[in-house]
Amino acid sequence: MPRRFLLSALAFAIPLCAQAAILKITVDDMIHPISDEFIGRALTEAARTNDDAVVIELRTPGGLIDSTRSIVEKIMTSRVPVIVYVAPAGARAASAGFFILESADIAAMAPGTNTGAAHPVVFGEKMDEIMKTKMENDAAAFMRTIAARRGRNVTVAESAVRESKSFTEDEALHQKLIDVVAPNLPSLFQAFDGKTLRRYNGSTTTLHLVGKPLRTYDMSLKERLLSKLMDPNIAFLLFALGALAIFAEFNHPGAVVPGVVGVISILLALFALNLLPTRYASLALLLLAFTLFALEAKYATHGVLGIGGIICMIFGALFLVDGPIPEMRVHLLTALIVSVPIGLIAIFLTTLVLRARRVRVATGREGMIGEIGVARTQLGPEGKVFVHGELWNAVAPTSLPEGTRVRVSGVDGLHLRVEPAE
Repeated sequence: MPRRFLLSALAFAIPLCAQAAILKITVDDMIHPISDEFIGRALTEAARTNDDAVVIELRTPGGLIDSTRSIVEKIMTSRVPVIVYVAPAGARAASAGFFILESADIAAMAPGTNTGAAHPVVFGEKMDEIMKTKMENDAAAFMRTIAARRGRNVTVAESAVRESKSFTEDEALHQKLIDVVAPNLPSLFQAFDGKTLRRYNGSTTTLHLVGKPLRTYDMSLKERLLSKLMDPNIAFLLFALGALAIFAEFNHPGAVVPGVVGVISILLALFALNLLPTRYASLALLLLAFTLFALEAKYATHGVLGIGGIICMIFGALFLVDGPIPEMRVHLLTALIVSVPIGLIAIFLTTLVLRARRVRVATGREGMIGEIGVARTQLGPEGKVFVHGELWNAVAPTSLPEGTRVRVSGVDGLHLRVEPAE
């Protein structure tokens, strides 16, 4: 019995030991709600499996302040120690990335990297000095709290917010913004193995990093797709193509496929725009653009309305997302490449429809109207006429002799109404 109990205990203990590892994730994108969700899920997973630490390999140009605050909160309150490592060489942790780097239990950078430039920015909006000062003070206070809690240089960290200062890895280490410069993860683990950390809540923990397996944790398929949608250029492209598809469906009712594709594209775009800092007045500019395209095709203003529509679409795209960094705005090149062809295609489609509606019907009853025929009998006022290769009963407004050229003016059942062609 003791032997069986010992074997059972060992069998239970071995999986628990195997679970202890270092969880590694990579954040190589702008900071937005999907990044927040991914980091939160990774920290929850690390706590569930009792991992020794979580490594966030970070490279980002920045992102949204609300998502940044949420990520910092998750890192500060994480049950598992968090290491933020800016890598590889050439990478940066700018703007929002600087806040995340400073919030880590261990802040590390690889050689050839940089961080900082964390001044709050609002694009496309002129703020008064009071509002600008409030935003700056709020971000500076947030940084002071983070740096003080992590025992880092509060004054220098605050200067990255107020003065938009940036730092190389050596400058950051010298000014006590980070804890180590490491060329790779093994050297980073070696530098802190056995060290005791004071956590955000005042407790202490000893790190055991060397020799522990490194477990990579990836984004889910849903997170990868949504992360791509969070690119404002992709969101604008989806919205523009979706609007063009629905525009085509209205011009060719019953085609179905353009309508389905258009609705799906616009819903995906609106989902992304709902999570981004979107200016909804810009959506009105995009809708106005398609209205001008239709009017150009109808009234043929020699390109005036069409050019106006393209200009509306370009400006609507440029101001569509009010991102704090250039990477979170629609690029001018994207706006031009998308707007000009879509404007020309929309005008072309509408022109085809209007021309088709102006063409006289050439088949059926309506196709008989206007046809020229010959009276085969005297029309007094009824008789026979030969029209379109067929002999018809006809009624004329006055008596007409046989052989008179007549024109069809209407159709009543099986009788034609005719009048003298001359």
